[in-house]
Amino acid sequence: MEPVALFASGIAAGLVAGTASCTAVQGGLLFGLSGTPRVVAQFLAGRLASYVTAGAVLGALGSMVRLPTPVRAGMLVAAGIMVIFFARRMFRHRHCEPRPPARRLKAPLLGAATILLPCGVTLSMEMLAVTSASAPGGAAVMGGFVVGTAPAFALLGFVLRRVSQSRLAAFAGVAAVAVGLWTIAAGLNLGGWWPQVTTPAAATARAGPGGVQLLTIWATERGYRPGISQAKAGIPVEVDFRAGRDATCATHLTIDGRDVDLPATVHLPAQPPGQLRYVCAMGMFTGFITFR
Repeated sequence: MEPVALFASGIAAGLVAGTASCTAVQGGLLFGLSGTPRVVAQFLAGRLASYVTAGAVLGALGSMVRLPTPVRAGMLVAAGIMVIFFARRMFRHRHCEPRPPARRLKAPLLGAATILLPCGVTLSMEMLAVTSASAPGGAAVMGGFVVGTAPAFALLGFVLRRVSQSRLAAFAGVAAVAVGLWTIAAGLNLGGWWPQVTTPAAATARAGPGGVQLLTIWATERGYRPGISQAKAGIPVEVDFRAGRDATCATHLTIDGRDVDLPATVHLPAQPPGQLRYVCAMGMFTGFITFR
């Protein structure tokens, strides 16, 4: 696709699909600002710069630049801590307190940091940037996506500014802390650093041709169905991952050390007894295959 067409696709995705998901996932970083339209514009400029840069790199190098899962998980944890750190100002009721110029420098940095909190639609745009196979194409689709979501972020910044100057500031601070904790938990889950609970399997692999076991797992807007499957140890497994219409981030997962974009069929070699875990790219949804 030409860069102009990719840019238009990015805008459409941002307006139609990315607005709600991105502001919900990334909007917590705006709690550190709640400032004037100029400050919010600086936030959006930083966001645009980081997305265009990431898109150009993805388009030029493709999947070779995909970060390892532990690194992405660590970034999510760091971003969650950042949200909580900046949320503390919401607990201090202020009325248009002037800001030193040096503090305003954090606006573009926070905007750039939104790339560390990819929502499901952002992940889809990144994949489109990869398939463009060109730096201009990747930059165009990611830049268009930021432009499409800009009105929602501008509105959110205005709302947060009004809230920060009212009695609701403390409640907004609590919401920001909750967002930060949710982000940290997602990072811990993505990295496999979250305690795992073993529960009975909801589905059992069926026999396939050549002695291979077959599993079918659906990615939905509420996670993976079935969330826990069972297969025999010592026999290869073929997992048919299918994507539902509204699966969002569940369509991008990591399993057995591999990043997979759905729909896809994953071939697993014979596994020892135990549990194999797979998780979506945002650390929100987790599934298990138990081998016995």
